[in-house]
Amino acid sequence: MDRGLSKGLGDYAPQGMEPANEEQVQEVNVSECRPNPYQPRRYFEEESLTELKQSIEQHGILQPLIVRKSIKGYEIVVGERRFRAAKLANLVKVPVVARELTDEQMMELALLENLQRDDLTPIEEAKAYQNLMKELGLTQEELAKRLGKSRSHIANFLRLLTLPQEVIQKMNEGMLSMGHGRALLSLKNRDHLRQVVAKIEKEGLNVRQVERLIYEYNLQKNEKKPKEQHKDIFLKEREETLKERLGTSVSIHKGKRKGKIEIEFMNDEDLERILEWFEKDSKT
Repeated sequence: MDRGLSKGLGDYAPQGMEPANEEQVQEVNVSECRPNPYQPRRYFEEESLTELKQSIEQHGILQPLIVRKSIKGYEIVVGERRFRAAKLANLVKVPVVARELTDEQMMELALLENLQRDDLTPIEEAKAYQNLMKELGLTQEELAKRLGKSRSHIANFLRLLTLPQEVIQKMNEGMLSMGHGRALLSLKNRDHLRQVVAKIEKEGLNVRQVERLIYEYNLQKNEKKPKEQHKDIFLKEREETLKERLGTSVSIHKGKRKGKIEIEFMNDEDLERILEWFEKDSKT
C-alpha cells in the first residue's frame, strides 16, 4: 500500500475512513441500505465474500459500515463488501455510523477504501481516477497530490482506458495484468492486437515476453529497419526510465549519424503535462 495514499485527505474528509471513537454506532435494517452509487469496484470475488460471510456468521460484523442518510434509507460509503456478506448471511440488521457527506466526498472515500485494500482491478482504478477528475474538475497533477500518488502513476492508469473494450474486459476479469496492458499500449499497429492477446493467453506470456513480442511487431512496421536489429540495452534502460517518469510510451531510435525520441500523448492535457515536466526538470 502506498504510504502517502491519504495525503491531502484531511482537508477533504477530516474524519478519515474508519469510525472515530466518539461517533455513535447504530443498528439499521439491511433492507434500508443500498450500495454507494459512486462505488468504483464492480467485481466482488464470490470465494472472498463466502469467507467473509462465514466469519460474520461466527463473529458478527466487527467494523461498522460508514453510511450517508438519504431519503430512502442509507447509502453505503465504506463497507460494501461487508454489506454484501451480511446479506449472504441473512442478517436483518448491520451496525453503521452515519455521516453527512457530499457526493464528492463519497466518491473519494470509496476510492481510497478500495485502493488501501488493493481491491480494484487496474481498469476499475483507472475509471475511478477518470470519474474523480471529471466530477471534481481536477487535473492529473491535482488528483495525484490529493491521493498521495505520483502524476505518472495516474497517467499510466488513465492510458489503459484507451485500449479496445475486449482488452479492457480481459483485464477486468484478471486474464491480463496491468503490465500486459501497458505493454499492449505500445503496439503501433492495432490490427495485430487480437493476435498478440491470443498469443498471451495461449502461451501464458509474462510482461517481459510480451514487451519483446511487441517490439518485434513494431520493427516489422518500419521496412527500413532490419528485422533482426536488437536495441542497445542502454537505450532500453533509458526508455524504461522515461516511461516511468513521464507516464507514457517512449521510444528511442538511434541511427549512424542521428537519432530521435518518440513520446506518445493522449490529448492536449496530456501533452501539456509532459511539457510541464520537461520545464520543471530543466529548472532543477
